[in-house]
Amino acid sequence: MVSLTTAEQAMLDGEQGAATAKAMNLLIRYAEALGAERFVETNNVAGVPGSSTPWIKEYYKADGGDYRAIFSRFDLDSDEVVDVPRMNAFSCHLQGGMDPELWREQGMTEAQHANFAYDEGQVAAHGIQVMKTCTPYLAGNVPVMGEHCAWMESSAVVFCNSVIGGRTNCEGRESTSAAMLTKRIPDWGFHRDDFRYGRHAVRVEVPVDDIFEWGMLGYFTGDAVQDTIPVLDGAIGAPSLIRHKHFGAAAASSGGVEMYHMVGITPEAPSAERAFGGGKAEEVFVYDAAARARTYERLNAVGDSRDVDFVMLGCPHYSIEQIAQAAHLIEGRSVSASSALWIFTSRAVKATADASGFTRILERAGARLMTDTCSSISQAVPPGTRVAALDSAKQVHYLPAIMGIEGWYGTTAECIDAACTGRWAGRLAA
Repeated sequence: MVSLTTAEQAMLDGEQGAATAKAMNLLIRYAEALGAERFVETNNVAGVPGSSTPWIKEYYKADGGDYRAIFSRFDLDSDEVVDVPRMNAFSCHLQGGMDPELWREQGMTEAQHANFAYDEGQVAAHGIQVMKTCTPYLAGNVPVMGEHCAWMESSAVVFCNSVIGGRTNCEGRESTSAAMLTKRIPDWGFHRDDFRYGRHAVRVEVPVDDIFEWGMLGYFTGDAVQDTIPVLDGAIGAPSLIRHKHFGAAAASSGGVEMYHMVGITPEAPSAERAFGGGKAEEVFVYDAAARARTYERLNAVGDSRDVDFVMLGCPHYSIEQIAQAAHLIEGRSVSASSALWIFTSRAVKATADASGFTRILERAGARLMTDTCSSISQAVPPGTRVAALDSAKQVHYLPAIMGIEGWYGTTAECIDAACTGRWAGRLAA
């Protein structure tokens, strides 16, 4: 049985309106299913509130088929449509389905774009920050150590828990939308100290010191530990925001990792003993040269033809540092007539890229710097795409399977070369 505070009971009783009452009712059912006995307060929520594709609006046509209907019936699981007020918590909208300007290049129709624009207007009108990114921490939403959050998006969740020391479970659309109104989320899982200790150990015996290597280590780790918390120690060098970004995204893809510790690197792991909470590892996995080679082979198992007609960078969304690197690598060169290069980032980061001249360099070379989405989320690739090259272990895990294409995993430089030559010249073995 969930224990409610006086304020929570008042919300349930409708003192803040019908929508907040519906949200509180949903969260109580959610908490009971989890076995949570109480709620924690949150003022940092990231989700996709009220946004929907045309077919979902058609499904709720009898209820009005608009933002109000979708938020009520779909997000809040309400048996009736209620008025939706401005959100109470600090709330942000994660990635969407298309670039607001380059949607035609992504193969979207006028009707799809009109639907996108309508939803975005409603999001802003309800007091939700239009960040449209899978990396809210690169676009201004940076929690602090110990802050209770309610976030969707697996790569953002693992970053929040592990690198920042914020606290969030991998929430869904319904729970985040409800939390935006109530500022509450069940006190369960990663919100609690005893859930955040490591369970498995990963001993790193080969140097891991660039984005490419961090991505492979993440993919190995997720596959090894699945949905438990790994504690990594060993030859891990040069940690940085973007390396953690790629590690976590990969670990959340090959497994279900929502938090990891790196001894002496992440904030809750000053020592292995602290990371394990005084306990011992249930199992130890070794990342050595043989494991590294197997991981590389697995990531490139869906590559056959070396004729590359599409290169996608920006999963998770590129940081300004990565955009600067891509611009440096391609400056003075051109994307091959037989290929295409799409780079994805957030609107906030693109504004900096525009002001810094990086967008101009990329466009002069024939690349496209896109925002809001990625090829997996939008299921958008250039017409005729058969083979893609990717510098993200997460994206090579998903995109070929989603789109029925071949895929190569390599460094950013290898991917830029592939875009400019139309050929994959990456290593045959790790």
